[in-house]
Formats: sequence, C-alpha cells, structure tokens
Amino acid sequence: QVQLAESGGGLVQAGGSLRLSCAASTRTFNIYPVGWYRQAPGKEREVVATISWSGEPTYYADSVKGRFTISRDNAKNTVYLQMNSLKPEDTAIYYCNRVPVGASWGQGTQVTVSS
Repeated sequence: QVQLAESGGGLVQAGGSLRLSCAASTRTFNIYPVGWYRQAPGKEREVVATISWSGEPTYYADSVKGRFTISRDNAKNTVYLQMNSLKPEDTAIYYCNRVPVGASWGQGTQVTVSS
C-alpha cells in the first residue's frame, strides 16, 4: 500500500505563493493519474487539480485555474502544486491521492491565507 506524504503548507498573506509537494513511498504511484484535493472547515473535500501519469493532460477546478500549476517528477515519485495569487478562500488542508482515489489519505498539509 502506497503511503503519501504532503508538505509545503503554511501561513501566507493574500497574493502570496506556496509550493506543495506530495511524496509517494513506491514507484508504482507513477503509473497513475494524481490529484490534489482540499478540504476547508465545514466543507467536503474537493478536487483542485489533476495530472496524468505522463504529465499531460492536466485539469484545474475553475476556482484555481490560472493561479495553480500541477506538475510531477516521476524520477522522484513526487507531485507538486505551485499556488500563486493565493486568496483567503484557498485556506484548507491539502491532500494528494490517485485519481480516482485509490490510496489511503495522508495527513495533508495546512494552507492558511490571511487577508
């Protein structure tokens, strides 16, 4: 069973940037599409961005399109989420997982955007 470890979150002011990383424990993770998901307090978990095993195509939720960029480095078993122009409504715990979800959820990484 693959284990996922998210990192890179933090507290940032509106307009700032963060780069999240998702490290997988096994190389088999590389053959799957992967997504970044987020869950804000009191809300359901939602998909933010996805990427195919090869890096293309990618998908973005309308709320982050043009601000977030998903990428992956299969040599490092790692998927990234570059987040620019952050808004307070981006505040959430961010998780990564296969698409569709097929691994146990990691602990996630907290992103807090202050206004």
